Amino acid sequence: MSSRSLIRYILLAIALIFVIAGIKIASVYKQVFSPNIETPKKNEFFLYIPTGSQYEDVVALLEKENMIKNRKTFDWAAEKKKYPENIHPGRYRIRNNISNNELLNMLRAGLQEPVDVVINMARTTEELAGKIAEQIEPGKDDLLILMNDESYLKEYGFDRQTILGMFIPNTYEFWWNISAEGFFERMYKEYDKFWNRERSGRAKEMNFTPNEVITLASIIISETNKEDEYRRIAGVYVNRLRQGIRLQADPTVKYALGDFERQRILKTDTYINSPYNTYLHDGLPPGPIAIPVIKAIDAVLQYEKHDYIYFCAKEDFSGYHNFARTLDQHNKNARSYQKALNRRKILK
Repeated sequence: MSSRSLIRYILLAIALIFVIAGIKIASVYKQVFSPNIETPKKNEFFLYIPTGSQYEDVVALLEKENMIKNRKTFDWAAEKKKYPENIHPGRYRIRNNISNNELLNMLRAGLQEPVDVVINMARTTEELAGKIAEQIEPGKDDLLILMNDESYLKEYGFDRQTILGMFIPNTYEFWWNISAEGFFERMYKEYDKFWNRERSGRAKEMNFTPNEVITLASIIISETNKEDEYRRIAGVYVNRLRQGIRLQADPTVKYALGDFERQRILKTDTYINSPYNTYLHDGLPPGPIAIPVIKAIDAVLQYEKHDYIYFCAKEDFSGYHNFARTLDQHNKNARSYQKALNRRKILK
């Protein structure tokens, strides 16, 4: 074979090698960088990876939504990127039509999206735990265990009766997979931040503790949904407390009965034996009967100064109240309301 022919064969061989290499590179590129993830209805999708998940668990979550178009290429890319050894739990935002590379890089790095946890109205720890559990990974039972653990709560200065007061209503940003303990720690920091020098100082001037302020605010929001009455009702209760008159707050009886839908409190109801029954016991109940809104808490701290001692719902069912300085006037207001209840056949 002539030297010219040999060179020709060598060049052809080299060219063939480049072609094969190019095909291989193209194949690898396609497996890694070509779109392979299709979200449901091609909309943005949130993938929730529970704590303790393994690679097959993650794949099962993706396949449940039919998101992986080519499982073989996904497994190949995942192995090359060592994702099975780097599983991170969390909440991940996934765009439609992304590549294996983009998804795996995000999951492997744990680049999850935070979740906005809303703390709002709740009357019991069980109700609160249920609402929170719908928003983060820890379950209702995990949260309730801590809410009922007196030694654990004592570390934060609370007990089973007062723990509702630690949760200041607002929207907070969390990692979805935060632990129950981590959640409590963060909520206490928010509570501590809320009770700044100004609020704490005002409570001290009133000779109230933060828990007492929140407890009174919880009664007020259970009395009315009219924010413009918060300060006036707070003033009535402050007057009663300072004069040694029992609060006789109907919402505390509802709480004691466990019947929050009750529209009418009967005389017999006021005899229920419960530390929350302010018809039987002096002062405030042992803890909040609901999580009050911030406006109600601040309304207590800035209560309206007046000489009203009584109030009763208006007979027009507007949600507003008639206020009275004397028992005679209050009894007249009460009779008008009771007649209105009778006309509507509201018996309890």
